[in-house]
Amino acid sequence: MQTDHTHPTHQDHTGSDPGSRASVPWSAAAQATLHCLTGCAIGEVLGVVIGTALGWSTAATVVLAVALAFVFGYALTMRGVLRAGLTFRAALKVALAADTVSIAVMELVDNAVLVSVPGAMEAGLSSALFWLSLAGALAVAFVVTLPLNRWLMGRGLGHAVVHAYHH
Repeated sequence: MQTDHTHPTHQDHTGSDPGSRASVPWSAAAQATLHCLTGCAIGEVLGVVIGTALGWSTAATVVLAVALAFVFGYALTMRGVLRAGLTFRAALKVALAADTVSIAVMELVDNAVLVSVPGAMEAGLSSALFWLSLAGALAVAFVVTLPLNRWLMGRGLGHAVVHAYHH
């Protein structure tokens, strides 16, 4: 199989193969989760603000927020690997492999928490309830996604796929 560029794989960098259980420091997993949270938060906040400002239903607002979270999450990852010299298509493949599970879990948790706060979605953009609920939902999503990302990275999956392109 030919790649666009020659880069060390995660296996070469860590000395473990993707099926192994390499020990990943919590700090590395936190950094990967924070990266995921950044993209998710940009998309989530933008989607919830747009949906709320336009008076959309909770379901329509959540769909927009999740879609934008995936777009911004993938875009942030692609930005880094494009700088490493990958083609757009290769960068998209890396982003899909690296972020899909993490973003999906983060969005599931984030939106479940946000929707479960009574009145949060209806509170409006000028309400502290709205913003505190959104911030709290993102914080809970981070805490839940952190061990998942550590587990994935320990197996050479998730953010570990991107790791080789950051060096």
